[in-house]
Amino acid sequence: MEVLGYLGALLIGLVLGLTGGGGSMLTVPILVYILFLNPVTATAYSLFIVGTTSVFGALQNFKKGLVDFKKGFLFAIPSFVGVYLTRRYIVPKIPETLFTIGNFTLTKGTFLMLFFAVIMILAAISMLKKKNNAAQTDKEAAVSILILQTFFIGIIIGLVGAGGGFLIIPSLVLFAKLPMKKAIGTSLFIIAMNSLIGFLGDVQTLTIDWFFLMTFTSVSIIGIFLGGYLNKFINEAQLKKGFAYFVLLMATFILFKETL
Repeated sequence: MEVLGYLGALLIGLVLGLTGGGGSMLTVPILVYILFLNPVTATAYSLFIVGTTSVFGALQNFKKGLVDFKKGFLFAIPSFVGVYLTRRYIVPKIPETLFTIGNFTLTKGTFLMLFFAVIMILAAISMLKKKNNAAQTDKEAAVSILILQTFFIGIIIGLVGAGGGFLIIPSLVLFAKLPMKKAIGTSLFIIAMNSLIGFLGDVQTLTIDWFFLMTFTSVSIIGIFLGGYLNKFINEAQLKKGFAYFVLLMATFILFKETL
């Protein structure tokens, strides 16, 4: 199972390099279902693994001119505030058992995994829907909405321990009007900041196994270089559609596992 876990680490980096997101959707299930970590610990470790791996991916894309720093900071600042506050104050306050009905008990870990799956499904649907370009929004109002939206994205990222690419990329494509490949590069930049700042909240509340974390992350970094190389051979429209279906597949798997 440990070997499978490290093969999964390679796949995490590969997916991040190809799609600019989705790595965390593999990270949390791998840590929970293959390496048997507690979901709260897994979501914390996921932030570090995905964040550190994304730094290398963002640097790769920066060299290709595929990172929009202006829009990246517009997304990153409110979202990483939301991530840090959630990991530092909200997650530790969630009770270990939320409620019990008959033989069914909803634990903190199960709640986080189910919430994770629901958010993934909503993000995938938003990517697959046809966008209506008829509606136009006032520029200042659009920026205000975007800032508020990204703050709440940060809260969601903090709850599920995701880098947030599966939420950020649809916003960058649909609202910031970035082409898919530039959205991927910018997403990696945002994920790196979101995840690593969010992880600082966990350092203050959890005991971290640094040897395991650094080893797993190193394997994932190898994967992101491989994914970045393969990315140039893939069509943008196919990449967007494939990314959405990948999100749906992972969400279905998590729902299946958690409701058995």
